[in-house]
Amino acid sequence: MMALMVHLKTVAHLRGRGDRIAKVTFRGLPFYSRVAENCDDVAHFNETFRWPIASRLDGNEMLEIQVYNYSKVFSNRLVGTFCMVLQKVAEEGHLELTDTLIDDNNTSIKTNVTIEIRYQSMDGTVGVWSDGEFLDVPDDRDGMFAFETDSLLSGQSHGSGTSPGRSLQGSIPTFRKAGKGVFSAMKLGKIKISKDDHKKGDEPAILDMEDLDRKAMRLAGSLDPDTISLASVTAVTTNVSNKRSKPDIKMEPSSGRPVDYQISITVVEARQLIGLNMDPVVCVEIGDDKKYTSMKESTNCPYYNEYFVFDFHVPPHVMFDKIIKLSVIHSKNLLRSGTLVGTFKMDVGTVYSQPEHQFYHKWAILSDPDDITAGCKGYIKCDIAVVGKGDNIKTPHKANETDEDDIEGNLLLPEGIPAERQWARFYVKIYRAEGLPKMNTSIMANVKKAFIGENRDLVDPYVQVQFAGQKGKTSVQKSSYEPIWNEQIIFTELFPPLCKRMKVQIRDSDKVNDVAIGTHFVDLRKISNDGDKGFLPTMGPAWANMYGSTRQYTLMDEHQDLNEGLGEGVSFRARLLLSVAVEILDTTAPEIMSSTEVQVEGVSNISESATGKIDEFFLFGSFLEATMIDRKIGDKTISFEITIGNYGNQIDGVSKPSSAKKKKKDGENEEEENELIQNSSEDEADEESDLVSVSCTPPMKPVITDRNYFHLPYFAKKPCVYIRSWWQDQRRRLYNSNMMDKIADKLEEGLNDVQEIIKTEKAFPERRLRGVLEDLSIGCSRFVTLANKDVNQAGRTKLDRERLKSCMREMDSMGQQAKQIRTQVKKNTVRDKLKLVQNFLQKLRFLADEPQHSIPDVFVWMMSNNKRIAYARIPSKDILYSIVDEETGKDCGKVKAVFLKLPGKKGFGPAGWTVQAKLELYLWLGLNKQRKDFLSGLPNGFEEIKAAQAGPGLQSVPPVSLVYNMKQVFQLRAHMYQARSLFAADSSGLSDPFARVFFSTHSQVTEVLSETLCPTWDQLLVFDDVELFGEASELRDDPPIIVVEIYDQDTVGKAEFIGRTFAKPTIKMCDEHYGPPRFPPQLEYYQVYRGNCTAGELLAAFELLQIGQGGRADLPPLEGPTDSERGPILPVPLGIRPVLSRYRIEVLFWGLRDLKRINLAQVDRPRVDIECAGRGVQSVLIQNYKKNPNFSILVKWFEVDLPENELLHPPLNIRVVDCRAFGRYILVGSHAVTSLRRFIYSTPDKTSNNWATAGDITVNMDSEPSLRKMDTVVKLDATSDAVVKVDMTEEESDKEKKKKKKKKKGGMDEDDEPDERVLDWWSKYFASIETLKETLRAQEMAQAEAEEREDLEIAAEAADIKIDDLLLKGSKTNQKSKEKKGSKDKKKGLAADGSEKRPVKAKVDELLVYNKELESEYGNFEDWLHTFNLYRGKAGDDDEHALDDDRIVGRFKGSLCMYKLPLSEEITREAGFDPNMGMFQSIPHNDPINVLVRVYVVRATDLHPADINGKADPYIVIKLGKSEVKDKENYISKQLNPVFGKSFDIEATFPMESMLTVSVYDWDLVGTDDLIGETKIDLENRFYSKYRATCGISSNYSVHGYNVWRDPMKPSQILAKLCKEGKIDGPHYGPGGKVKVANRIFTGPIEIEDENGLKKQTEEHLALTVLNHWEEIPRVGCKLVPEHVETRPLLNPDKPGIEQGRIEMWVDMFPMDMPAPGPAIDISPRKPKRYELRVIIWNTDEVILEDDDYFTGEKSSDIFVRGWLKGQQEDKQDTDVHYHSLTGEGNFNWRFVFPFDYLMAEEKIVISKKESMFSWDETEYKIPPRLTLQVWDADHFSADDFLGAIELDLNRFPRGAKTAKQCSLDMIRNEHELPTISIFKQKRVKGWWPFVARDENDEMELTGKVEAELHLVTAEEAEKSPVGLGRNEPDPLEKPNRPDTSLMWFLSPLKSIRYFIWHNYRWLILKVLGLILLLLMLGLFLYSIPGYLVKKILGA
Repeated sequence: MMALMVHLKTVAHLRGRGDRIAKVTFRGLPFYSRVAENCDDVAHFNETFRWPIASRLDGNEMLEIQVYNYSKVFSNRLVGTFCMVLQKVAEEGHLELTDTLIDDNNTSIKTNVTIEIRYQSMDGTVGVWSDGEFLDVPDDRDGMFAFETDSLLSGQSHGSGTSPGRSLQGSIPTFRKAGKGVFSAMKLGKIKISKDDHKKGDEPAILDMEDLDRKAMRLAGSLDPDTISLASVTAVTTNVSNKRSKPDIKMEPSSGRPVDYQISITVVEARQLIGLNMDPVVCVEIGDDKKYTSMKESTNCPYYNEYFVFDFHVPPHVMFDKIIKLSVIHSKNLLRSGTLVGTFKMDVGTVYSQPEHQFYHKWAILSDPDDITAGCKGYIKCDIAVVGKGDNIKTPHKANETDEDDIEGNLLLPEGIPAERQWARFYVKIYRAEGLPKMNTSIMANVKKAFIGENRDLVDPYVQVQFAGQKGKTSVQKSSYEPIWNEQIIFTELFPPLCKRMKVQIRDSDKVNDVAIGTHFVDLRKISNDGDKGFLPTMGPAWANMYGSTRQYTLMDEHQDLNEGLGEGVSFRARLLLSVAVEILDTTAPEIMSSTEVQVEGVSNISESATGKIDEFFLFGSFLEATMIDRKIGDKTISFEITIGNYGNQIDGVSKPSSAKKKKKDGENEEEENELIQNSSEDEADEESDLVSVSCTPPMKPVITDRNYFHLPYFAKKPCVYIRSWWQDQRRRLYNSNMMDKIADKLEEGLNDVQEIIKTEKAFPERRLRGVLEDLSIGCSRFVTLANKDVNQAGRTKLDRERLKSCMREMDSMGQQAKQIRTQVKKNTVRDKLKLVQNFLQKLRFLADEPQHSIPDVFVWMMSNNKRIAYARIPSKDILYSIVDEETGKDCGKVKAVFLKLPGKKGFGPAGWTVQAKLELYLWLGLNKQRKDFLSGLPNGFEEIKAAQAGPGLQSVPPVSLVYNMKQVFQLRAHMYQARSLFAADSSGLSDPFARVFFSTHSQVTEVLSETLCPTWDQLLVFDDVELFGEASELRDDPPIIVVEIYDQDTVGKAEFIGRTFAKPTIKMCDEHYGPPRFPPQLEYYQVYRGNCTAGELLAAFELLQIGQGGRADLPPLEGPTDSERGPILPVPLGIRPVLSRYRIEVLFWGLRDLKRINLAQVDRPRVDIECAGRGVQSVLIQNYKKNPNFSILVKWFEVDLPENELLHPPLNIRVVDCRAFGRYILVGSHAVTSLRRFIYSTPDKTSNNWATAGDITVNMDSEPSLRKMDTVVKLDATSDAVVKVDMTEEESDKEKKKKKKKKKGGMDEDDEPDERVLDWWSKYFASIETLKETLRAQEMAQAEAEEREDLEIAAEAADIKIDDLLLKGSKTNQKSKEKKGSKDKKKGLAADGSEKRPVKAKVDELLVYNKELESEYGNFEDWLHTFNLYRGKAGDDDEHALDDDRIVGRFKGSLCMYKLPLSEEITREAGFDPNMGMFQSIPHNDPINVLVRVYVVRATDLHPADINGKADPYIVIKLGKSEVKDKENYISKQLNPVFGKSFDIEATFPMESMLTVSVYDWDLVGTDDLIGETKIDLENRFYSKYRATCGISSNYSVHGYNVWRDPMKPSQILAKLCKEGKIDGPHYGPGGKVKVANRIFTGPIEIEDENGLKKQTEEHLALTVLNHWEEIPRVGCKLVPEHVETRPLLNPDKPGIEQGRIEMWVDMFPMDMPAPGPAIDISPRKPKRYELRVIIWNTDEVILEDDDYFTGEKSSDIFVRGWLKGQQEDKQDTDVHYHSLTGEGNFNWRFVFPFDYLMAEEKIVISKKESMFSWDETEYKIPPRLTLQVWDADHFSADDFLGAIELDLNRFPRGAKTAKQCSLDMIRNEHELPTISIFKQKRVKGWWPFVARDENDEMELTGKVEAELHLVTAEEAEKSPVGLGRNEPDPLEKPNRPDTSLMWFLSPLKSIRYFIWHNYRWLILKVLGLILLLLMLGLFLYSIPGYLVKKILGA
């Protein structure tokens, strides 16, 4: 180990006389010398500084010495700096020199410094230095662990020679965090450096980075300072947030508490369901709740669009384990349950982990659980969203959805899961369990024993496994504490499963009800890895430890939930040996079981050693202090018990198995056999030693600390416990996870620092982040070297091996990436990189969590009167010992503060906030054979006291207590300065806070300050004679924790708890100097917690000063009480309290709003009191609140002394009091402004003030809507004088025209040009929504690309590739992903070419659709008028769900402005400056004003259903002040997405009526109407805002048509008014369409067309252009609110925080003293247009033949065609029947006529019908226009047979084939590729289309073809030329020419026989005839041949 030593001798030639201090810095680590007091021109320091270094001294490293003039009060002033390169030192090792200093202008000054430097290599480890320890991060890998091998193995601990200290944080042995010495200066900004040197003022004292950078640059040539690796520099900034002073201790359990969840599921439609002509219903099931959609008849692609909401109130992980199950059921009705088509399962957690917690418009794949060999059974399109309390869900904007859905690309699956999931078997093998508790009373057992004489185990266990909604159980093992099952439970599920956790539960079988004994969750993500080198889920065989309630058996166990796995278990219950394996099935194999039922089978036993070799472990604990014991326990004696598993548990631990086997003597003893030997047990001797476990401290009576707490008087004698236990030796698992945890802890701490630096705006967060990344990469590489040990140890499972591989891979790549990112961290990228690094942290925590348990956790119980009171659970890995430092648990061999808490539900809520007890506890757990080190971490200075019965000479016996004879006496000074934002504990909304400080066994309180949430106590509490035990240097290293509790004093009863925080003091030993950099300590903010919620912050400092021989006289003096009024209270001393400056705070009093009654009386004469730091101002009294709630005098101010450091500014309190008669005042409500930062006035920038002189700047905009604008807005700073032309030039517009022409040529129909007459407000709206979607899409793409690029960069630099090459490669992969995305777009495109150029997209003026409230876009319109909510009443806690909203009793409107005095003159000299208004110039008057408010409500979406049928009947109610408009008669029946399209006018008077409430109610026939949700808008802020939110400014000006100008003021008038108000020159209109405002020139069109088409000259367009770009006007510019529609969430007070739907609306306001506005725009919903679709079925062909003929067996079909327009099955129409078609040909000439109402814009058919007979009114449905044609075979007696169908989407369907031959299946299969047509464009289409059905294998088959003609006519045309149905008049069709066989047999039997037989069998008949002829001839031949022969022979 090497070190650098610097001996600083003297500094000479100083000017003047004074105190001097020097600062010596090396590798970024500074030391301060002592203060040389009162010296003349020479300062003799004569001090040595020493840096231990781990890496070689580099020749170009530097040493820097700075000399300051020291001042106690002011900041130190820099005299000069000396800087040298240590090249010579590195070579020679020694150097003496005298040299001059240079000042901050780099000129040398007379002053010189004399130093001596030594560089030496040291032997051994680093010792303890008197001047503090140092910290360093080794720079290079080689030098880093030079001493690793020799010392690590010898088991010495590094750090200080004596002990590893109380909390060794780092993972590098040498890396000690020092909480003293150097490090107290770490809290940056402690010592001020002379102002002129650093303009920043608040500069970290430890690192004068800028100087360092300067030197470094001088040295390194022109290197960028950020590239110089100052590894050590980074390490130094470690302690910004100074973790040592803020221990992070969470008190209340957060898991297990129920929360509100709402799951909303929309089932849109289903497609491709397998089955013929089905009537499908979708069932949505979550947990046990089921809901059904309505039934759709005879279709296998039903459209539902139904919305379901499920509400839950359960703990989070119970929620996330619930299964969402979607199933499609065929023909379900009241009587039959229907048949299941297919299901889809996913757990809620998967949905919640999606972005935005939702899947939107995704397709779920259905599979059949009873037949896994079958494939996909269809798809359901749905939206699923899970909302927890406080989540806000961004619904993607729902506009007219087009249905060109690419199912494959939008599957309902999380990222990275393949679309084709395979079936897999999940095998859960359950071997055996141990250590089960009693689960029955022993009364019956004793009776039995008396009778039968046998002793039975009182538990009947079985194991139940739940996974993916299915349960499996093993057999029950009767009466056994150690049951052996050897069974496996098999689940069949798709892989990868969408369910994250498997729940394994041991249950006790009981006649009445079975109860859980313990529960273990197997998280599949942790036992598998889905990467390329990943592995299938596998686990074990391994023991799973189960925890739950305490073990004693009670009939009603109050903590039974703990056994179910809810909340943190408080005791060991049992352990279970299990394993999990997964096998992917090959579903094609013939022998496979096709059902997914759970199966249970037996398995063979596994050997003992399979889970590892059993070894003896030793656990030692020592209780150094027990304080803060809750007084409620009573003063019975108290003892503490420590248990591990069942060992050590004396009350209810071991259930001794009745089948007590004989003990094995060979050390392999099983746990329970070797049950815990009590001190008096029979057979104590074990070979190793007579070691008896002692698990309980001796009982002791508690002593009173104060009115809330006891403590135990341990003083010098500390009790100890120790336990021997036997476990399988699986330490390796814990070691690896310890290493990762430590890396993660360090990373987390570093990240917190970086965030703190950024938050407090300190310098150089990027360096700290670089240091953090350096540590991370070092840690990772260290892990990789260490983790790969004892790989082939016994009991290693497959998971152990695979996890090790994957952890090593992950850690390795993380280390590489960290290095990589480190090089990219620059000042401007810190935040982005911080996000990336936070992902590392999550990943580390995930990796560190070991799924296979080994040693159970350790429990510490406090017992009183033999009852268990409170506990702490300590993971065994945290205290596990290893000879390698990194592997040791983070609390092993350390003294740790442990807080005990109440078990189970008792610990929720207020009971859980009180500390039950605080222990200082030392724990050590390790193998018995490594026991020699177990005491090494204790504070030194003790003697061991052994148990009495331990025989002589047994050295290895652990002590039963330790006696400390070394004690240190200290004085603790707690500087309690102030607190802010405390919890309101009184009904007045304030508290009377006081703080109580606990340290060791002492406690003191501050004074009580009444009625405030921001008390400034300014009080010093002194604790004298605090005795601490142990060695001084160690105490100094890690002092005990200080607990500060803040209470609210109540006049009656006990003080009420407000919150608690923890701190560590800075320590000064008696031999140290009390001075900078560590003393006096600095005030710091400590977060106060109340349970898990924050309850404020405390500003305080704590110092602990050792009292030496000289007694207290040596301590720094305490000033006496300064303030005579406060009595003997000591104030915080000067060096510690903040430096104050004079500020003036101006207050703008505007008015009060919405004040609620106080004690039933109305508020009548309120006043506002403002107070800050003891000073304040009062507003004038409002004389009559009802008449005018505004103040008559607007601005007042007061002056106050505030700290210079903005972060220490006290809060400003606003209080409203009501002045009642007789001089009484009643507090109405109060508000604390915690941070005044946003109100600090900064003088306007000088540079932007000379805008008047700059040249003119031309800014002109094209008139394109917002999409183009994004490219063309030109941002110019005030001084530039560029002339920018962004006009839409001639060429462009020509191009546009050409485009249009081309379009026309390209076969596009004429009506592509939207007709002015057709356009209405909705066209504008839909066009805008398209735009909104496009921009959102673009943003997403851009974001994705940016992320991709980022990843590529990291990967590239890690692999050293140029980014461009990668992008080439990348672009291929990108292309793929884009093709996927693109394929959708392509389809759209193709569709579009044919038909789908929406009529809208031509050139419609657009408005802006905000998918959020307007307020969030414009900063709540608080540009000058702020709203402060006034609170009153006790603050609610999470449990009562009392949100702060309930406490709001009104609002104060006003503003603040604070600035340092004196203010510069220029401001006040400005023209028109009104001194009365101060900084609030040009503010409008606040007299009452009458306003016409016009509210437009467009529509609502996703309303929460209010009726039983899952729907609602919404209507609008609008309230403003006293006026209320109810639109009840226009309710919309059974709609959750109602389109209102209404405007409402209300007259109002500001300020009395300024809060507008828009509510949506649900209409009910009987009973009162229910509120669905409401939204509130503060109109006053909008009205007065400079963003001009009164009436949105449209993008174009027109005087007629759909885009008519709404504002009574024309653009030119608005512009003139704005210019006048802002005192701007202009507007000047020039020739040629130019206008000049200030120094900006805008251009635009100058003509306008009126109704008659005449053109007129106008300036309005120009003025409007300026208004649309008002933000570019210098000084006064800001974005004006455009014409818009805002989307506001609807909330319901009964369900706080959960959105109940959204409403789209906007508000216009017109002052009544102006000209009246025109009539409201008509936005009433478009009326659907009436159409008639005429379908003529001409012929069919190739229809499959179904019937067999009776006589001839002939195949034929009686064909008819049925048709309907989707959704209207009830008016289906059938053709007549073509009987006996033998060829599948049918002739019909039949006409269907379907009248329907159609909404062009949304492409939906509108149907109104009653839902059922009982419905009160009709419901409107919107469904896509789809024509269904089916071909059927008619049967006389049985049901008709369905043969095939085709469904045509009338907007886009394939063109029919010209002939039957060309018509094929491809028309449907490749629907997406073929050009499509729309009947609404074409009007008339004729052709052949295929009929299809699915065969048994779900393949599509062609079942026929139909020739049809579709003709679409409007209702008017239909009236003019009516047609008849079928073949009727008018315009009848001729009869089809059908072959006459279709006449029946009996009419002309012969004819038909002839036809039939001849037609079918003619060849057969001809052959038969031929054969007969041949036979005849042969017969004749045979007949006649004999005669002939005879004749021949005879020669006749």
